[in-house]
Amino acid sequence: MDKRKVIYYTDELNDEFSVAKITAKTIDGNYRYVHNSLFKKFTHFFWYRLVATPIAYLYTKAVFHHKIIGKEVLKEYKHTGYFVYGNHTQDIADAFIPNMLNFPKHNYVIVHPNNVSMPYLGRITPSLGALPLPDDRAAYKNFINAIETRISQGHAIVIYPEAHIWPYYTKIRPFGDVSFSYPIKLETPVFCFTNTYQKRRFSKKPRIVTYIDGPFFADKSLSAKDSKRDLRDKVYNQMCKRALNCTVVQIQYIKKVDENG
Repeated sequence: MDKRKVIYYTDELNDEFSVAKITAKTIDGNYRYVHNSLFKKFTHFFWYRLVATPIAYLYTKAVFHHKIIGKEVLKEYKHTGYFVYGNHTQDIADAFIPNMLNFPKHNYVIVHPNNVSMPYLGRITPSLGALPLPDDRAAYKNFINAIETRISQGHAIVIYPEAHIWPYYTKIRPFGDVSFSYPIKLETPVFCFTNTYQKRRFSKKPRIVTYIDGPFFADKSLSAKDSKRDLRDKVYNQMCKRALNCTVVQIQYIKKVDENG
């Protein structure tokens, strides 16, 4: 558990407060996002379903007494691919919680290249559904093809639009609308989940209560640019409403004052 009580920040969009320090490898055109061999399909099933899913359940329940509210909104889309956006406030739990929300659907999570660059574990995370952001044009083409493939297969694409981890943060940080071009292009539903920190009766450690909302759809009457912003705003505003359910401030975030004005 994070021992920090106060964190000072300067930039809500770019400051990173994860304690992990990893040198990211370059994701270029040689990086394989989709593997079709029987061996790779087996390793995905093994690591994702037989290993990660049980660990995710045990970890989220044991450490955070995790509770989900609103899972019923996903039932109508259990055979449909869709995008899910969430707030980014944990190193480990944020890798596990989507598994609990969408079970038994498989999730593919758009991640920073750090997640596939870790010693040993970095070799496993692709089998767990990690889709690292590309570093060049060739990789970007493969990245988009992978997203389209997973959506067509009826899976979920999980995105943390805040991008950077702020442990135990109880508000929603401003985020851009770039990632909302994916569901607009593929004409797929969008959902959001908001992890909130709430007081436990007999413990000082907060529990995580996750709220799921949606579906949200792009407004086809708008231009592509305006539709992307509109869809982003629908998700952002709903997440801000859910964040009001936080009842515990585990870490206080204070913005640094610019002494130069």
